[in-house]
Amino acid sequence: EPLITNIMWRNLLIQAVYQVAVLLVLNFAGLSILRLNSLDKEHTVDVKNSLIFNAFVLCQIFNEFNARKPDEINVFCGVTKNRLFMSIVGITFVLQIIIIEFLGKFTSAVKLNWKQWVISIVIAVISWPLAVLGKLIPVPATPVSYYFTRPIQRWGAAIQRWRAPRNARNNAT
Repeated sequence: EPLITNIMWRNLLIQAVYQVAVLLVLNFAGLSILRLNSLDKEHTVDVKNSLIFNAFVLCQIFNEFNARKPDEINVFCGVTKNRLFMSIVGITFVLQIIIIEFLGKFTSAVKLNWKQWVISIVIAVISWPLAVLGKLIPVPATPVSYYFTRPIQRWGAAIQRWRAPRNARNNAT
């Protein structure tokens, strides 16, 4: 059994496409979308970059719930029973708040206002319904890794066949 199953590949690709798309849109059009039109251009770029960083980290935190039960629709079932999981999520979230709000000098981040925090959280929350929709997509029975390892195995066999006559000639001499 492969380490990353087809269900995991499906979920991973859905979340990756969503996050890359959102973060690229924010990176290239974020100043106008977020209406960051301050006189201090450097500060507005810092706010945009901090929001992108915050949204990315929150997407990872929210996606941890999806990753708990990759093949189930209700990812929240029994979540409070797992104290380690809840601790990790809570600590990560608190650390993210501390990084954005208080450690800007060390992390090149600036404080976000409440609207920017809400935008970051909404971007992250969208990963939950997106994961539910993704779980409606069927996955093939054949592991995805098979499609990558099979050509490599064929290539290795071809090299061994090519080397066999040369090795036989070298052993004969």
